[in-house]
Amino acid sequence: MRTDTGPPPATPSRPVPWVAPLLYVAVLLAGLTAAAHNSSLATARTAAFVVGLLLLLLLERKPVRPPLAVLAARVVLIVAVAALDDSGLSRALLVLVPFTAYFAFGRTAALALAGGCVAVVLALYTFTAPAWYADPEYVSDLLMLLIGLVLALSMAAVAIGEQRGRARLEEYAARIAELSATHERNRLARDIHDSLGHHLTAIAVQLEKAAAFRDHDPDTADQAVADARRSAGRALDDVRTSVRALRDDRAAPFPLPSALADLVRESNDGRIEVSLQVDGEPYDALGPDGAALTTLYRAAQEALTNVRRHADARHVSVFLTFGAAGARLVVADDGRGFRPGAVTVSQGFGLLGIQERTRLVGGTVGIDSAPGAGTRLTVEVPRAVPETDV
Repeated sequence: MRTDTGPPPATPSRPVPWVAPLLYVAVLLAGLTAAAHNSSLATARTAAFVVGLLLLLLLERKPVRPPLAVLAARVVLIVAVAALDDSGLSRALLVLVPFTAYFAFGRTAALALAGGCVAVVLALYTFTAPAWYADPEYVSDLLMLLIGLVLALSMAAVAIGEQRGRARLEEYAARIAELSATHERNRLARDIHDSLGHHLTAIAVQLEKAAAFRDHDPDTADQAVADARRSAGRALDDVRTSVRALRDDRAAPFPLPSALADLVRESNDGRIEVSLQVDGEPYDALGPDGAALTTLYRAAQEALTNVRRHADARHVSVFLTFGAAGARLVVADDGRGFRPGAVTVSQGFGLLGIQERTRLVGGTVGIDSAPGAGTRLTVEVPRAVPETDV
């Protein structure tokens, strides 16, 4: 983790914009007041004093590059203004040297410059007034300088901390947006695979059946074409549902038992016999359990699609159980089975989608299979606890 003792960040922190101009205005008013009360002060000297402050203000508004040149120019101008000001307040401008250096070069450089400012003042005192330590005015000025330096460095540290905190928040916000986009892409990928993939598989199977029976059993071929057309309509309905969800309209979830019944009826295509058994009292799919029940439907959809594509099964049993704690879906087939650790890419993506969906609703997925022993997929989701008014 970066600290402010090292080199400045790639994007330098910006000084607090109002500090320096406010101090310049205070010094200007004090200097002009001193000049008005002392008629012996030359007009040219007062004008040079004002010009020096204006140059410092211009330096704040349009900083020069590189930062070291800004620092050097500021030091020269502050020394010149202090020499032209008989009010003595211009010495307070020295606090701006470590203050602005803190933002450009970091804490170490600012502390070093603060020590340098104190050393310069002590040297001037020693040179101009050897017994300055016995004069309360000199001691008071030195203490005020020390207090000003401490306050300036503290303010710079707080400002940099706030700026870096804001930068971190912006970075976190960007990461959250990226993660949200990734999450949405994954959700769309699951929807496309689980919904359209299932329907397209069904359409392909029905069209193959129609082609095979076209010559010797036209009625069966016509029925297969009708089934394919029905699957295409269901695919279109799923696409419309996904589009409504993307537009933030609440899509109406289907009641799970009847949806599974339609899915089982569609899957009974003459090659595979699919049965459905529902136990327990179904609860409302429009309530807080809608996402969990939709997950069970998508799991059944993907499981039956995999049976069609890969299992070479004759019988598939679908069991749906509603309990007080949650719902459980079991899809068991008598197909060729597989080793769960050695699935193909196409199978693996579907199983991954089931696992991702189930994990998002707090459920679990179990796969029991072996070569020649069929496959048993178990998906369990918890029942949502309805919110109650306190």
